Amino acid sequence: MAFVLDKFHEECGVFGIFGHPEASTLTQLGLFAVQHRGQEACGIVSSDGQELHQFRSQGLIADVLNEDVLRRLSGQTAIGHTRYSTAGRNTIKEVQPFSVTCQHGQIAICHNGNLPFADAKRNELEQAGAIFSSTSDTETILHGIARTPAPSAIEALKKVLSDTEGAFSILFLTPEALVAVRDPRGFRPLVLGKLNDAWCVASETCSFDLIDAEYVREIEPGEMLVIDQNGLRSEYPFPQKPVSVCSFEHVYFSRPDSIIFGRSVNESRHKMGKQLAVEHPVEADLVVPVPDSGVAAAIGYSRGSGINYRQAIIRNHYVGRTFIEPSQSIRSFGVRLKLNPVRHLINGRRIVLIDDSIVRGTTSKKIVQMVREAGAREVHMRISCPPTISPCFYGVDTPSKDELIAARMTVEEVCKYIGADSLGYLSHKGMLEAIGLPAETSCTACWTGKYPTLIANGRAA
Repeated sequence: MAFVLDKFHEECGVFGIFGHPEASTLTQLGLFAVQHRGQEACGIVSSDGQELHQFRSQGLIADVLNEDVLRRLSGQTAIGHTRYSTAGRNTIKEVQPFSVTCQHGQIAICHNGNLPFADAKRNELEQAGAIFSSTSDTETILHGIARTPAPSAIEALKKVLSDTEGAFSILFLTPEALVAVRDPRGFRPLVLGKLNDAWCVASETCSFDLIDAEYVREIEPGEMLVIDQNGLRSEYPFPQKPVSVCSFEHVYFSRPDSIIFGRSVNESRHKMGKQLAVEHPVEADLVVPVPDSGVAAAIGYSRGSGINYRQAIIRNHYVGRTFIEPSQSIRSFGVRLKLNPVRHLINGRRIVLIDDSIVRGTTSKKIVQMVREAGAREVHMRISCPPTISPCFYGVDTPSKDELIAARMTVEEVCKYIGADSLGYLSHKGMLEAIGLPAETSCTACWTGKYPTLIANGRAA
């Protein structure tokens, strides 16, 4: 039995560093900090200034990127990737960074995001004779680079990405240079740091904290940073487009100790919880987070409501991906692998459960049932974002619209389905105000169904 909580799955995480004698080791640590963004596979490509060295494997970073592997990844520059499959299959062929040799020499690439039109581009390239080794949308970028006449790999990359629609925060490596690129709409985060004389880039600032690097700034939407022996240079080579940063990064995906889009994730979630208490008050005895992503919002709800906060649900962080379910049925078996109530805190009390989102509703239903079985008199569910009604096409693995419970049920119907005494979602306005992002520069398609780009089936915002 494979079990994961019913959540949107994180996209991928990237990390790169230029100009450090322990580049591959620091890349391993940087990836470890963003392991939450993808737990299926990981890889590193390093450069010694003459050639690239690659390692890829399925599994967690701590399990597969060992000392022997890192010793083989020589050089002072490296890029790395931790993966959850948002496009393509889960096999070793799909694991990034990809590395090839073409007319522009050796190149490697890793990508956080999603390219909605990659299938059409893939068909076009296959008709022209291209041979693909994976099902990943990222490989279409490599083929484009290899087929583009240009004086260098970096110039070819510019041309290919200028014609690429979708979400991409990309790290690109040649023997001489590291390139970081963020799409013009800025969907996914990408940040720049400095470790002594070395430059580093990452999906989240928590990677910099782990290696004692200084957070310098966010890489801007549409920006390309080229880092080589001449230093760092910035340019904006792509057609300008309206900015649409992913609000869900602050709701759930990013670590609370990161700064994303220039703002503290922990502070955003705390403010979401406080606003949720204003919008959906209730008489209760305890505010209880669904760990771990509900913790900051629950603290905010407690502060805003004056109701005591207690961690009355405990999460087991050592659960693997697969378990054999007992032949004798155990109610809520999957949820109990990861979550268990503290009965003496819950028994006889009115509980406010705080979670970041409801996707299909199956996990929420089991959690509410579990809390009732622990003796709760009442269970009130509060969600720190609006109802999720649409899938994401920008680098997040989400169910189809038909599988999203809020797309086919009213709030009252969802409340009845999950078995709660009441249910309240944070408003769209309240969420954006808590994050501190302007509505006009935020992607909120999963809550509104209004997409900022054309997507694969031809719908437009």
